[in-house]
Amino acid sequence: MEFASKEYFLLLLLLIPYLLWYFLYRKKSEPTMQLSDTYAYRFAPKSWRMRIINLPMLLRCLTFIFVVIALARPQTHNSWDSRETEGIDIMLAMDVSTSMLAEDLRPNRMEAAKSVAGEFISGRPNDNIGLTIFAGEAFTQCPMTTDHQSLLNLLQGVRTDIAARGLISDGTAVGMGLANAVSRLKESKAKSKVVILLTDGSNNMGDISPMTAAQIAKSLGIRVYTIGVGTNKVAPYPMPVAGGVQYVNIPVEIDTKTLSDIAATTDGNFYRATNNQELKQIYKDIDKLEKTKMSVKTFSKRYEAFQPFVLIAMLCMFFEILLRTTVLRRIP
Repeated sequence: MEFASKEYFLLLLLLIPYLLWYFLYRKKSEPTMQLSDTYAYRFAPKSWRMRIINLPMLLRCLTFIFVVIALARPQTHNSWDSRETEGIDIMLAMDVSTSMLAEDLRPNRMEAAKSVAGEFISGRPNDNIGLTIFAGEAFTQCPMTTDHQSLLNLLQGVRTDIAARGLISDGTAVGMGLANAVSRLKESKAKSKVVILLTDGSNNMGDISPMTAAQIAKSLGIRVYTIGVGTNKVAPYPMPVAGGVQYVNIPVEIDTKTLSDIAATTDGNFYRATNNQELKQIYKDIDKLEKTKMSVKTFSKRYEAFQPFVLIAMLCMFFEILLRTTVLRRIP
């Protein structure tokens, strides 16, 4: 906790003359009664009122102290924080075409990919990570960030039927997806820049070929790890029909050669995932990438915290007045 107006603490010095007056001079101004002999009262027990005779003074001092603390404006200790951490810059390029609804992975390819990618993001808290999604066209779902909670929220917001509902054109524009991810990394100052591209098909859309995008990535020092997801031969696909869903077997057509060439061109690796466990293992392997230092800045907002001290001061003042006007009332 910090105080925005620390100079108010100088007011606490006023307690010194008050305490001196109370213990040294105040009693001289109180009414007295002279007795010829006080021997009879020497060993008389003190009543409970005598024991708390100075309690109002203590409460008065506490009230003053807490008022001064409130005037000093206590605030939470929040500020910019700069530190050096270990991490790399990563862009996830994820295929969201309708074929990702195939259920050869559980519950389907899209949800399995989102689940494993979420675990990967959570396991790398110091990395700059972003997300590109593509089908017949590509766009950035989340630019690179260390705010992984926001990234995870955006990742979970990717609907498995985004292309089926016409929000983006259907198809598989691998080159466009890779180019979009590369464009987000071109200004990066990190020594290690990586794209993890996941798809279940072959390039059939877009104005940029996959190998052209791979050459651009290579020129910028970006490694590309490619993942072909889906079983071999055929996979069950939920086809909407009147009143329900009918499953049909669709062929699995992953362009493994192009994905391998992209990885080889950029000094990355190509992986095949035919089930959920293999997909998890692939991300674990990629998780072993080397790290490089980068600067991270965090900021949290300040807020005033004087309210508890004002409340305590009011309570102390209330009890002081209550005691002084009831059980410790003096006449005159």
